[in-house]
Amino acid sequence: MNITEPSFDETEIELLRECLSSKWVTQGPFTERFERLIAEKQDVKHALACTSCTAALHLATMALKLGPGDEVIVPAFTWVTSAHSAEYVGAKPVFVDIDLSTFNIDPDALQAAITPRTKAIVAVHLFGLAAPMDEIKAIAERQGIAVIEDAACAIGTTYRGAPVGAIGDIACFSFHPRKAVTTGEGGAVTTNRDDLAERVRSQRNHGSTGAPDSSIEPHGPWTMATFDNLGFNLRLSDIQAAVGVAQMGKLDRLLSERRRLGRRYSELLAGNNSIGRPLGGDVDGHTYQSYVIRLSEGNRVRRNAVMAALAAAGIQTRPGTHAVHRLGYYKSKYGLKAEQFPRAALAEDTTITLPIFPGMTEQDQEFVADTVNRAIT
Repeated sequence: MNITEPSFDETEIELLRECLSSKWVTQGPFTERFERLIAEKQDVKHALACTSCTAALHLATMALKLGPGDEVIVPAFTWVTSAHSAEYVGAKPVFVDIDLSTFNIDPDALQAAITPRTKAIVAVHLFGLAAPMDEIKAIAERQGIAVIEDAACAIGTTYRGAPVGAIGDIACFSFHPRKAVTTGEGGAVTTNRDDLAERVRSQRNHGSTGAPDSSIEPHGPWTMATFDNLGFNLRLSDIQAAVGVAQMGKLDRLLSERRRLGRRYSELLAGNNSIGRPLGGDVDGHTYQSYVIRLSEGNRVRRNAVMAALAAAGIQTRPGTHAVHRLGYYKSKYGLKAEQFPRAALAEDTTITLPIFPGMTEQDQEFVADTVNRAIT
């Protein structure tokens, strides 16, 4: 059984055919449609599609004009690009520990890490569960610090009833195949700030800054864009966006199914006291991009044995994610040790992501839960 499966049908095929028939396959009309759908779903003014969430995070740090001498606070348990985005612009990622009940950033650890050099906080909504945004925003506003929402896992996620993606200054989404909505590879930046949207729009498109002054030379077939910024080619193609438009049309159904499956897993595993289930935080807004359990007793060796037992039964799993401070690049560059962020290290060593995907049957779930319960005694 695969850990996840995208949900494709004839809708994607029809829109791909429409895109290809139009002969416009780079960023264009389908991308604009996709962006409007994202903006409407996340209740945000601007949505700007790009090649990946990694690109979106890079664009966010550039739009905020972060650079050398600046510090960016990042939870120590997250996908590596949450931290890479600071490195890309020469800023320093400063890791903080997590709350094991949510796998998201611990506000107390966040507060303790603030220095005069802190310019941004990356608030990761890990596995589809919103980070504690009230506490994060209160800390950020007191200090004049920007908030980047890493919403890679969190399309459709809500926090206290409000969609993520418009709570901080700028947010970043992923449309990787493991996400609820996929374009194969793809991402988006969302923001309510016109200035940040303008910078992202320019920097994803080589640094283009619009048409030149027509008073100097009249516009005509010879007119080319101005380039007053240093930018990159991080545009999403209309081919990918056509798939995204089809996927967004299914989003409410897909999220409803994920929420049902996530809650049912929690019921099926409720009798096993050795399993920590995802019940912390604003669980009502959780979209279960991943259903991640944690061995409440044991270590990496025991966790690996459980995963091996699941693999032997034909069930695909993976750890939750990295403890980023233990990865070679950050460990070497900053001299970090595992014990500096013990909860993040423990989460890496004791978490298991269980299969969850559209079309998963009750029998599928019961088989997974029964196998987990037999393996964790």
